[in-house]
Amino acid sequence: MSNNHALIQPKAPAGEEEKVAGMLGAMEQHLGFLPDGLKLYSFSPPLLETFIGNISYFNSGSRLDPRLMAMIRYLVSWQANCSYCIDLNETFLAGMGVDLAAVRAARNNVDAAPLPLRELQLLKFALRSVNDPDHISDTDLALLRDEGWTDRDIFDVVVQAANNRAFNNILRTFKIEHQGAFAG
Repeated sequence: MSNNHALIQPKAPAGEEEKVAGMLGAMEQHLGFLPDGLKLYSFSPPLLETFIGNISYFNSGSRLDPRLMAMIRYLVSWQANCSYCIDLNETFLAGMGVDLAAVRAARNNVDAAPLPLRELQLLKFALRSVNDPDHISDTDLALLRDEGWTDRDIFDVVVQAANNRAFNNILRTFKIEHQGAFAG
């Protein structure tokens, strides 16, 4: 990214400031801080609500390990060159007690990801789903099912990877490079 400032400053629509402040306040209380990427959604309360719903699902509604989900976001962000999401997911992974040297080693060798082999297979599949979806086959799904993954698990990692890639593109478009990107 080339600019040192955000191209846009988030602002709730007139008449919806309290609703937006309530949603953002709840997330800040839950996370302990308010990510700038989340603030960006202030422009659209319905999209903010949907985005928070997705975050909540992947943090507590999915049966998949949060470390796996954070590694998916981390490596998708690394491949998309989204410094904001790389930093954010490193923070989340470190907070989960994951060794950051191992996390960073996975950037160039996914097999180095600090995950059990069974989860590593799902991580690789998630990455393939955003990088080479045309070459996913019935055989790929059968191999994951043979490891005990359900179709819902498989679907969840694909959605997590795809949603994160879209989020990376949004942040890069508006030059949200690091926490603290917004004035005030």
